[in-house]
Amino acid sequence: MTLLERHISLGDWPLCGGGLLRAARLTALQYGTLNARRDNLVLIPCYYGGSARGSVPLLGPGSPLAGGDYCVVLFDLFGNGHATSPSNAHPSQRGHRFPRVTLEDNVAAQAAALEAWFGPLDIALATGWSMGGMQSYQWALRHPDRVRRLLPVCATARCWPHNRVFLDGVRSALRADATFNGGDYQRPPEAGLRAFARVYAGWAYSQAFFRRGLYRELGFDDIEALLRFWEEDHLAQDANDLLAVLAAWEAADPGAGDLAAALGAIRARTLVLPSRTDLYFTLEDAGHEAGLIPGATLEILDSDLGHAAGAPGRDPASTAAWFSAMARLLAESP
Repeated sequence: MTLLERHISLGDWPLCGGGLLRAARLTALQYGTLNARRDNLVLIPCYYGGSARGSVPLLGPGSPLAGGDYCVVLFDLFGNGHATSPSNAHPSQRGHRFPRVTLEDNVAAQAAALEAWFGPLDIALATGWSMGGMQSYQWALRHPDRVRRLLPVCATARCWPHNRVFLDGVRSALRADATFNGGDYQRPPEAGLRAFARVYAGWAYSQAFFRRGLYRELGFDDIEALLRFWEEDHLAQDANDLLAVLAAWEAADPGAGDLAAALGAIRARTLVLPSRTDLYFTLEDAGHEAGLIPGATLEILDSDLGHAAGAPGRDPASTAAWFSAMARLLAESP
């Protein structure tokens, strides 16, 4: 598989909430090429704590995207350590001085990148898991005339109240480490990162996942081994990066309170794919939103993995269900 690394320098990028992101840079991976009709582009934004490369399993065997018929662009996310982030920003905005960047800011920058790389085009499909799915919603909201199909996986357009409580919990665990020092740390706040990881793991999987010992199917002998893996993963990340992306997630509120009007304006052919056991992008919230989108359908990942069921390539059955949903959407006329 040949992946083309893409980047764009956006200069001082105006933010939706005011102010600028200095010397903004956005990064992505591209697979396949744009066709002559300019209508085969598939957009896959990044999920929380990951990178564009984390979505590459969506191009693997069994995927309708694997054969090269589509031009697939996998975007990084401001704050994820690859695109402009607290850890690599302009010196005046590094660390705790990083401005608040929203999902709207990410989608606006992605649109500018696509315009620069390809010129005007339609989006055959916008899809993604978790925060990737939240961004796909933003694409359909901001560009209703361009996005033909929408497939958010384990995601909602809005960050619902219980989701915010979850985010406040993991953020508070990280900030409680004295080394964090309000984000102005001189060395990584390791105790805070470990606490963040352990709290997060309790939400990422369902109660049944732990009760049934499904962590063994992921290669872990016991729960402690799984939690240590989560700790090591988060120790490799920058604390301010994690919190910058978390703030974008938490602020998601399409329509600024009038969600029905916002989602009612979506024109894309939409299939919403939540996990039955997701603890924070819940089936109930996803189903409510699907009911506000004209013509949308709801299908369910019947998995005990919780939110993690939708992670690209993580659960073979859930990934196969995602592939099937993509194939059926792409086969339909927009």
